[in-house]
Amino acid sequence: MAMFKYQAKDSQGKLVQGVIEAANQNAAADALFKRDCIPMSITPTKEQLSDGNFMRYFEPKVELDELIIFCRQMYSLLKAGIPIIRAIVGLAETTTHKRFAEALTDLTKQLEQGRNLSSAMASHKKIFNRLMVSIVVVGESTGRLEDAFLQLATYFEREQETRKRIKSAMRYPTFVILALVAAMFILNIFVIPTFANMFSKFNAELPLMTRILIGTSGFFVNYWLLLIIGMVATVALVRNYLHSVSGRLKWDRIKLKIPLVGTIIERSLLARYSRSFAMILRSGVPMTTGLSLVAEAVDNTFMEQKVLEMRRGIEKGESLLRVSKQSGLFTQLVLQMVAVGEETGQVDELLQESAEFYEREVDFDLKSLTAKIEPILISAVAVMVLVLALGIFTPMWDMMSAIKGR
Repeated sequence: MAMFKYQAKDSQGKLVQGVIEAANQNAAADALFKRDCIPMSITPTKEQLSDGNFMRYFEPKVELDELIIFCRQMYSLLKAGIPIIRAIVGLAETTTHKRFAEALTDLTKQLEQGRNLSSAMASHKKIFNRLMVSIVVVGESTGRLEDAFLQLATYFEREQETRKRIKSAMRYPTFVILALVAAMFILNIFVIPTFANMFSKFNAELPLMTRILIGTSGFFVNYWLLLIIGMVATVALVRNYLHSVSGRLKWDRIKLKIPLVGTIIERSLLARYSRSFAMILRSGVPMTTGLSLVAEAVDNTFMEQKVLEMRRGIEKGESLLRVSKQSGLFTQLVLQMVAVGEETGQVDELLQESAEFYEREVDFDLKSLTAKIEPILISAVAVMVLVLALGIFTPMWDMMSAIKGR
């Protein structure tokens, strides 16, 4: 439980203030309402800000694995007729994720206070996103909450499968690049200085490539601390820039244009857009609201702006097909599916077909990605070996020729 400072007006209209203990700000507001007080402001205490949030920074995030298990188990429990509170209490006791267990415990407390499940989940935005909360809202309003959790479980499972395929395809090139970087540091710090000492004893004029290698090695050996500080500072500055609004927008746009990988990222994002939009429309969420939720679900600022532009176009009375064409995001085949979907009233089904189409393309590209990247990696290794051969072995051959000539 956390401590919150509050200012409120009592039943007589007088301003009262103090400290209240609650799970979160929403729970604190509910507790004040029960005291016949109208909250004006509720803020965490300084201790909570300094200690709680600092420790929360080191806690592991709630990943898709936990959400999939949660949605699957909620579907099974609700379908079996078990009350929501009892179901969530059981899940909170069985999960091994501390942060997720705390969130589920707070959900039960809020449900016991009379709040509905969607409102309770909305108070934990870092765990349950707006897309998930909106599907639960629809499930509550239609009385088919178990179906809502089944849709969410299916959605998260497909999302996880796509992420695993991308990670698997990038594992080999990442390992090779890290190995090259490690080899460069080892050669410059340990290997090249040994040869440099040997060459200095002969007092011979060294080739240009050898002088470059010795100079680079000397910089690594003499200024390794500054090099590490510079690398750390560069990473920190880049991360800080990428977390800014303009920086993230530029990076998200650049990611879609990276050779070989950009098209895969773009198609995986479009698959996520189509899959999430289809699920939202199937649940009965209005199209404009659905596009706002999908804009957050794609997790790409550049594409998010495009989707929000589509929503504004629909609000002006334009069709989904027209705004999809204006966005410039979709292939002609997908646009034809959207057109047929609007004509037949089955936009959600055809969007699901579009998602599967993009997923098949991503799967095919990922399988051939290693074959495309491998020649580039081999060329990099060959260049590295060539530089070492020219810089180290050439002067050794020259010296051996000179010795034999004597």
